[in-house]
Amino acid sequence: MTILTPARRVAAVLLCTCAAAPFAAQAQTTDSDQTAANAPVQEARTSTLDTIGNIIVTGTKTQDPEDVQDVALAITAFNSGTLEALKVRDIQGLSFQAPNVSLDQIGTTRGQANFSIRGLGINSSIPSIDPTVGVFVDGVYLGTNGGVVFDLFDLESVEILRGPQGVLFGRNVTGGAVLINTGNPTEEFRGKFRAAVDGPIDGGRGGANYTASGVISGPIVEDVLLFKLGAYYNNDDGYFTNSFDGSNHGAAETYILRGALEVRAGDLTLTGKIDYFDSEGDGPAGQNRGFFSRESFDFAIDNRGFYTNETINASLTAEWDIGPGTLTNILGYRDYQATTDADIDATALFLFHSGTETEQDQISNELRYAVSTDNFDLTVGAFYFDQSIAYTEVRDIPPSTPLTFYGGGQQDHEVIGLFASGQFQLTDALSVIGGIRWSQETKDAAITYVRPRPECSVVQGTCPTTGTNGFGLPENNGFTDSVRFRNVSPKLGLQYEFADSQVYAHWTRGYRSGGYNFRITNANAFEAIALAPGGSFSFDEERVDNYEIGGKFQTADGSLTLNLAAYITEVKNMQREINQSSAASGVAQSIFNTADATITGFEAEARMRLSDSLIVTANLGLINDEYDAILFDISGDGVIDQADLDLRLPRVPEVTWGVGFIHELFIGDSEILTRVNYQYRDEFAYTDNNFGYVQDISNLEANITWNTPMEGLSFSVYGRNLFDEVQVGGDTQVPFGGPLSNGVNRPFDAAPAAGTFSPLSKGRQVGVEALFEF
Repeated sequence: MTILTPARRVAAVLLCTCAAAPFAAQAQTTDSDQTAANAPVQEARTSTLDTIGNIIVTGTKTQDPEDVQDVALAITAFNSGTLEALKVRDIQGLSFQAPNVSLDQIGTTRGQANFSIRGLGINSSIPSIDPTVGVFVDGVYLGTNGGVVFDLFDLESVEILRGPQGVLFGRNVTGGAVLINTGNPTEEFRGKFRAAVDGPIDGGRGGANYTASGVISGPIVEDVLLFKLGAYYNNDDGYFTNSFDGSNHGAAETYILRGALEVRAGDLTLTGKIDYFDSEGDGPAGQNRGFFSRESFDFAIDNRGFYTNETINASLTAEWDIGPGTLTNILGYRDYQATTDADIDATALFLFHSGTETEQDQISNELRYAVSTDNFDLTVGAFYFDQSIAYTEVRDIPPSTPLTFYGGGQQDHEVIGLFASGQFQLTDALSVIGGIRWSQETKDAAITYVRPRPECSVVQGTCPTTGTNGFGLPENNGFTDSVRFRNVSPKLGLQYEFADSQVYAHWTRGYRSGGYNFRITNANAFEAIALAPGGSFSFDEERVDNYEIGGKFQTADGSLTLNLAAYITEVKNMQREINQSSAASGVAQSIFNTADATITGFEAEARMRLSDSLIVTANLGLINDEYDAILFDISGDGVIDQADLDLRLPRVPEVTWGVGFIHELFIGDSEILTRVNYQYRDEFAYTDNNFGYVQDISNLEANITWNTPMEGLSFSVYGRNLFDEVQVGGDTQVPFGGPLSNGVNRPFDAAPAAGTFSPLSKGRQVGVEALFEF
C-alpha cells in the first residue's frame, strides 16, 4: 500500500477534483443538446477562457502594441484575465510560470528583488549593485532593487522579456526586463472589490494573512476626463513560528493608495498616475543550516528584527499623434525610504545583528517617436535618468568586537541615452531587424568603510569619507570617487513569417553598469587592491552578447501555440559579489569582475485549447553554464586553477519545466473555473565558491473559482506551494553554526561553511477569496 504524505494528500484531492471537471463539462453538453429545442433563448455567458487568449504587448515600443506571437523576441506575457486566473498578488508569484525565470526576493530585506533570467542574476542586497533584470512600472525604470517585490493589485499586464534588452531599455537589462503595467482609467464606470484570507494549514506554523482592496474607475467628463482610484490593505500575522520564543514571525502590515487621471484632447492623451506605499513588519526568518535541516521550516533567532518601507511612485505619460507617427513622453519619479534590522547569525544567540537605512529618489524621462507603415516600423528616442541613493549599515558582532560597525555610501547616478530601433520588410515574409543605443553613465560616490567607529549615518551625512578611523585603527575612513562609462549597444536580426507563424534570429549586446561597493568591511585589503598599479576604487562594467534563434508557431484559429528559443550568451568581465564568512566582520562581501563565461540554453512554451472549456500549458527551460576564463580566485583557495573553472555559475538552475491547465465548467448561469499548475526548478549555486546553494523545488498551485449567477460576484479557494517545499532567498555563509557535515566544506554540502543565513520563504498556503466587479 502506498502511504501519501499530508502534502501529497492535499495535492491528490485537488487533482482529482480537477480531473473530474472535464467529464462534467461533457455531460452538461450532452444534456443541453437533448433539451436545446425546448430551452428558452438566453444570452450566453462570456467565457473566461476567451479573456486569456492572445496577448498584446508594449515591450517593443512600436507605434501600435503588438500581439505577443508576432514579436521576434522571447516574451512571456500575462494580461489581466490571465493574472486573475493565476491569482497573482506579487511579481514573485510569476516565478513559476515561465522557463528559465526566477523572480525571487533575496529575503535579507522584505521586498528586495533578486531576479534572474537565463542564469543572469545577482545575489546581493547591496543597493549600489545594479540589476541584471530591469523592472519597469508603467514605463518607468526602477533604479534600485529595494521595494520591488511587494503586493500588486489592479494590473493591466505583466511582460517578461528574456535576454538582453539594451537597445530599447538601456543598461542593466542584460538578463531581461519585467514590465508591469497598472490599470488605466476606463471609459465606463467600473469597480472591483476583493477580500481574501490565507495562511498555513500545517501545525506549528504562524497565523492568517488578510487582504482587502478596491478600485473604482470611470468618466468625469465623457471622452475627455477619466479617473481611477484604488486602495489596498494587507495584514499578515506571520507565517512562521520562531522556536526561540514560540512567537509568530513574518508579520507585516501594508497600505497602498493609488490614483490616476487621463485627459483626452484631440490627438493628445495625458495619463498621470501616482501611488503611495507604506509597509512595516518583522525582519527575515533566517534559518541557520548549521543547526537546522534545509528541508524544514525550523529556525530560532533571538532578534525579531523589523523593516519599514515608504515609497511614492508617479508617472505622467503623454501620447500625441503627429504626422505618420506617435510621439510618446514618459516622465517618472520615485522616492523610496526604508529601514531594517535583522538577525544575520540566524541563531538564538547575539552573534551578528545588523540594521540599515536607505533613501533613494529618482527622476527619469523618455521621449520617443514611433512610426509604423506597411513596410517598416521605426522608433527613435532619448532617455534621461538621475538617481541619488544613500545607505547606512550598522553591524553588532560581540564575538568579534564590543564596538559597533558603521558605514555605507552615497551615490549620484546619471544616465543619458539615445536609441533607434526598427524593422524593415524586405519581402512580404522576410524582415530585417536592427537597433542601436548610445549610453553615457556617470556615478559619483562617497564611501565610508563599514568598520568599528563612532556612531554615524551616511543617510544623515554624518559618516566621514576622509581622514583616519576615529577609534585609532590604522586605516582610512573611506574615499570619494567618480567613474563614467560610454558604450554602444547594437542589435541585428532577421524574421521570416509564414502561415500565422514565424522564425527569427538575432544578435544583441548589452551592458551592466560598473560602480562602487557600499559594504566594504576590510579597508586596508580593499585599498591595497584599489591603489595598486591598474587598480581602481570602482569595479568595471559587464558586457553580454546574446545569439538567439527562435520560432513561434500557431494554428490559424489560435488554439495551439508553440514558442521555441535557443541561445548562446557570452559574458565578459562577469560582475559578482564574492560572499564569504568572516570572523572579524561576520560576512565579507566584495564586488569584483571575476570571470568570462558562456551560458547556453533552450526554452519551449506551449499553449493548447483542447476544447471550448479546457486550456493546457507547458514550458521547458534548459541551461548549461561554464567559465571560459577566471579573473579572480572565486574558489577561495589562494590560486586560480582548474578548481575555479570547475565551479558552477551562481543563480543558474540547469532545468526548469512545468505543466498546467485551466478548465471552465458552466452550470446553468454560473461558472466554475479550475486551474492547476506545477513547476519544477533545479537546484543552483548561490555563492561563487558553491558552498552556498538553493535546493530544487517542485511547486504546485491550484485554485477553483465559482463565478456565481450574480453577475460580477465570485468566490475562490486557492492553494500555493501545496507540496510544502522549503525555499530560501539565499544561502549566505556566516561563521556561526553547528558542526560541518562530514567535517569538510564542499560544493552543495548540507551545511556549507558550518552555518548560513538563509531567509525562509513561505511554505504551503491555502486561502479563500471573494471578488465583486461591476
